[in-house]
Amino acid sequence: MAKLMILTVLGLGLALFRDHRSSYRTRFNVDREVEPKQLPSCKFVEGIEVGSEDLEILPNGLAFISSGLKYPGIKTFDPDSNGKIFLMNMNDEDPKILELKITGSTFDLPSFNPHGISTYTDEDNTIYLLVVNHPHSKTTIEVFKFQEEEKALFHLKTIRHKLLPNVNDIVAVGPEHFYATNDHYFVNHYLRSWELYLGLAWSYVVYYSPDEVKVVAKGFDFANGINISPDGKYVYIAELLAHKIHVYEKHANWTLTPLKSLDFNTLVDNISVDPVTGDLWVGCHPNGKKVFHYDPENPPASEVLQIQNILTEEPKVTQIYAENGTMLQGSTVAAVYKGKLLIGTVFHKALYCEL
Repeated sequence: MAKLMILTVLGLGLALFRDHRSSYRTRFNVDREVEPKQLPSCKFVEGIEVGSEDLEILPNGLAFISSGLKYPGIKTFDPDSNGKIFLMNMNDEDPKILELKITGSTFDLPSFNPHGISTYTDEDNTIYLLVVNHPHSKTTIEVFKFQEEEKALFHLKTIRHKLLPNVNDIVAVGPEHFYATNDHYFVNHYLRSWELYLGLAWSYVVYYSPDEVKVVAKGFDFANGINISPDGKYVYIAELLAHKIHVYEKHANWTLTPLKSLDFNTLVDNISVDPVTGDLWVGCHPNGKKVFHYDPENPPASEVLQIQNILTEEPKVTQIYAENGTMLQGSTVAAVYKGKLLIGTVFHKALYCEL
């Protein structure tokens, strides 16, 4: 009897292992290979060599780009330098980047490790940049004021909160008000790697203001990119390892109600929203294993999707760009401005294309 019980337990264990192996392969899209889809005119953004994990283009064409993210277990080409925020004017015929000087005595620049970013412009046209920061593998939200004449960011405030332990991305709804995704990855990476393997849906979305902080959505398998519709009525959340984008209705008390979800055959990362059309532009990882287990002989691919009419019964999803990693590795974000496309990556270069 004891021998039979041992064999039964071993059998159940092997079955569970096979199930998780299958789940891992599915969630990380391990078996997908990319069919290239190129754009007619693309070139690298000169000066970006160690990532452009997130970016945001303002309606006036100014683009903010975060660079130099050190992410646990993810490739980095320059582990010793601090992160940077670049500025790029998409109105220029041949746009170049400019590193923004960061000022303010309260900010520790050597530990700057920028991740997701978001901007907010108030009634006086003052531009605030909110940046997810991971100094010493912790999480803070840094609030800056953009000083256009000085080409600088003035540090206003550092935000910490127990409900913001490991933030991935952020969307600003005020100078110090935002929604943020927690991905359960930065804190205790080696333990969290088992969560990635087992598919534990522990990540969540938080609303933050100086007066109130609360969880507004939960149960995600690695919540990642987040953004908001141009009219401010809907919030979009990317669930990376479930290959989904969720649409939530935003209410006056800042709570969220789920409306619908879209499924994809790719790992959806950051979400940009065209302020004119309301279209979503998404940077994607066709094969997630290649991002988390970097092999220079078989680098991670890149993919960009455009989603039109997402609130309708039949949204239109179009693959705009796809490449197997020989040119651009590990795309995380894409945004458009007047027929121009800017694509960022987690640790590689940035690409500027004409549509």
